[in-house]
Amino acid sequence: MFSNGRGMVIVFLFLAGVINYLDRSALSIAAPFIQDDLSLTATQMGIIFSSFSVGYAIFNFLGGMASDKWGAKLTLFVAMIVWSLFSGALVLAVGFASMIVIRILFGMGEGPLSATINKMVNNWFPANQRASVVGLTNSGTPLGGAIAGPIVGFIAISYGWRVSFIAIMVIGLIWAICWWKFVKEKPAESKEQKHTGKSYVAATSEGKVKFTFYLKQKTVLFTALAFFSYNYILFFFLTWFPSYLVDARGLSVENMSIITVIPWIFGFIGLALGGFVSDFFSKKFAQKGVLFSRKLVLVTCLFLSAVCIGFAGLVSTTVSAVTLVALSVFFLYLTGAIYWAIVNDVVDPGNVGSVGGFMHFLANTAGIIGPTLTGYIVDTSGTYTVAFLLAGGLAIVASLAVIRFVRPIVKPA
Repeated sequence: MFSNGRGMVIVFLFLAGVINYLDRSALSIAAPFIQDDLSLTATQMGIIFSSFSVGYAIFNFLGGMASDKWGAKLTLFVAMIVWSLFSGALVLAVGFASMIVIRILFGMGEGPLSATINKMVNNWFPANQRASVVGLTNSGTPLGGAIAGPIVGFIAISYGWRVSFIAIMVIGLIWAICWWKFVKEKPAESKEQKHTGKSYVAATSEGKVKFTFYLKQKTVLFTALAFFSYNYILFFFLTWFPSYLVDARGLSVENMSIITVIPWIFGFIGLALGGFVSDFFSKKFAQKGVLFSRKLVLVTCLFLSAVCIGFAGLVSTTVSAVTLVALSVFFLYLTGAIYWAIVNDVVDPGNVGSVGGFMHFLANTAGIIGPTLTGYIVDTSGTYTVAFLLAGGLAIVASLAVIRFVRPIVKPA
């Protein structure tokens, strides 16, 4: 898995995920300062949180198509530069409207990341390792969320919230330079591959199928629905959990920035293990087909995540709420590699980036709807309880739908 340059690919993709969620989580950590500085209501802050996903969801799709057409290396290089610059540009915000514009552009930059990671994994690794590698590389994202709290919290308290966004912009630009210099689009063919005339991509290809064929398949659409519920919980946690700890639980910003690390650490462990768990079950139940093992992990863990996040809104103590949210994030992230593994399992390599990007686009409309809806619920009800229950209910429905509708795809002749 780590030989012949593959280790470097894993490290760079892992670090890209760390930077991605460090940048993305920074706003939620700094939100109490920003709301006070710019005099924003909870509903306005929810719209700002959601505005990120407008650009993000669209470029999930376009970024996936770009990775198929121009390559994952170039696509991710450009994406990192764009999102880093617009992360830093948040220091120029003067009010509600300017925050929205900057966050949309920032989201456009971050949009291609997951599809390009999936494309790079498809380029570099054989089929029996891809879920493990996707989980391992994407596990950088919760780690980025974990370190965002202490880093952004400390800088915001010591030097002001604007300085924190400049610091993380510089980190992203350094990564982009190193990525372009040290990483290749695809591995050089080994002697064995040259002898057989096959590469990992060629060996798994079954002929080019029209991209639009996959967009009508229930397996793709209901995997996207499950991914939507995954992202609804994730964006609820990512955007509103810090404010929930301050507003509903009465924690100081200092304590909040430390406590938010706990669920992210659980998420890091879950995402790192998720792909390995899926590949293990794939081998154990090989006679039942690869989708059986994917669905086994997806349905079980998404359901458990839903139950935990729902009960987190009903408990009376901060300790129990944080514990349940941490468990919810752990189970949620155990499914994080599965959505991409399903795409790799059922889609021909020439369409992996585009179909994965389309699925990710549908899934991330949750980031448009969820934060704004949560802000409205909080403003109108004065409590977060309904928001917790709604997030859990959606995931339960989606996990049951996966059992019924996710099936192997019969490709046209």
